[in-house]
Amino acid sequence: FLSGCGGGKNTTEATLAVTTTPASGSTQAPAVGPTFSLNVKITSPMPAKGVTIDIKATPDGSSTAFFTKSTSTTSVSNDFTISGQTVAVVNVVYITVTSNSKSSNTWTGSYRYSAK
Repeated sequence: FLSGCGGGKNTTEATLAVTTTPASGSTQAPAVGPTFSLNVKITSPMPAKGVTIDIKATPDGSSTAFFTKSTSTTSVSNDFTISGQTVAVVNVVYITVTSNSKSSNTWTGSYRYSAK
């Protein structure tokens, strides 16, 4: 009989877990701009090759982005500054975090904010 044919090691990758400030799923009170801060924190073990964080901000109900940013990183805590929004318009910030080692390992979130 054959027993465990050696070879590769276990390369199971933890499912991505992320927290954001402002919190994903939240609607922020209107605030004075012109820039708005976003922090994306990877709370699961960091994938071996890091992650790519994609940020897109659009007016609510529109698919036209006024802000986009994509960055590949191995940092746990990542800061972004969002700008370009119109005053008194509700905007949605979409956040996607994708493992650079395993593209099917993704986390998505969003929140709403407006400038006054």
